[in-house]
Amino acid sequence: MSKDHIEYDASHIQVLEGLEAIRKRPGMYVGSDGERGLHQLVFEVADRAVNEVLAGRAGAVDVTLTADGSVRVADDGPALPAEEADALLCRLPAGRRHAGRHVVALGLGGTGLCVANALSSRLTTELRHDGVRVLREYERGEEVTPPAPAGPASGTGTVITFRPDPEIFGTAAYAFDVLADRFRELAFLNRALDVTLTDRRTAAEPRSERFRFPDGAREFVAFLGAGAGAPVHPEVFGFEREVPAMGGTVEVALRWHDSPGERALSFANSSPTPDGGTHAEGLRQGLAAAVGAFAGARVPPPSAEPGSAAFGVGEGLVAVVSVKLDRPEFRGVAHGVLGGPASVRGGVAEAVREELGAWFARDRKTAAAVVGRLLRGSRRA
Repeated sequence: MSKDHIEYDASHIQVLEGLEAIRKRPGMYVGSDGERGLHQLVFEVADRAVNEVLAGRAGAVDVTLTADGSVRVADDGPALPAEEADALLCRLPAGRRHAGRHVVALGLGGTGLCVANALSSRLTTELRHDGVRVLREYERGEEVTPPAPAGPASGTGTVITFRPDPEIFGTAAYAFDVLADRFRELAFLNRALDVTLTDRRTAAEPRSERFRFPDGAREFVAFLGAGAGAPVHPEVFGFEREVPAMGGTVEVALRWHDSPGERALSFANSSPTPDGGTHAEGLRQGLAAAVGAFAGARVPPPSAEPGSAAFGVGEGLVAVVSVKLDRPEFRGVAHGVLGGPASVRGGVAEAVREELGAWFARDRKTAAAVVGRLLRGSRRA
């Protein structure tokens, strides 16, 4: 260790305030200063519009990648009040927004429009209300044009157009498929959501996809199982139930296929939980209980643990479990695992056991086909 005396006092501390902090350390707010960060900017801006639809105040969200490298996010709800828009665009929130069961959190830290404004070379808001379009423009977070009428407007809505700052993101570009995957996923998990994503960056015909799935998780499972082999039963099984004990709802959809492997996705408040958690454990326990009850003494009892020597319920399974909780508890900074009390695991397990058991009782032919499929898989193993 050097014997040289190193002085350190208050003069060495650099204090960053407001939008300056975001521009200095963009990775802390959007994950990176590359492609990942660009995608996160879109989600930060779309966050508010998506929740307007889920709250019933708007009907649809349109996201457009424009030819000049900008992104336009529009909704047809009531226009943001001017003061609220200014606060959202120019002030860092004091803390992370509480995301209860009725809120979709697309942003990483709840900064939303503020982080997009700070990291954009130019951002424009268009507020449509009372038959008038009111425009306001910012550059790198600083207002350059105050609110001003810009002609007549039909209907209401909020349009935010931003161009990511090349000083921050360099030549990174959006990947249409990455954005589409997340918006599609959100629409599967929220039946009321209606999102259209359009790419106009090339002179050729624009690429556009609309994401709206009234059958929710059932459609999600059908989508996931498209390449999973022949289905054991023609219809996707699914249900949604309020579970007061865990303070929320659970939605499950699943189908077994005549192919190896398993694909079971879990979500908490519409956020992916790739490492599972209490809801995923509850799904497996409920499946094991329902299948075991039908199988009875004719087969070894199914295991709730992956990799067990007894036949497992996951052979050929494609499933989605989605919980929406008033107070979700995640483990770790990345929120990849749902924690929380045992009531979440127990609530999901009981709901799956009862609903799947009732389905088996109504359709014993399907139940026998499922058990037979699982037995064949265990013998191959």
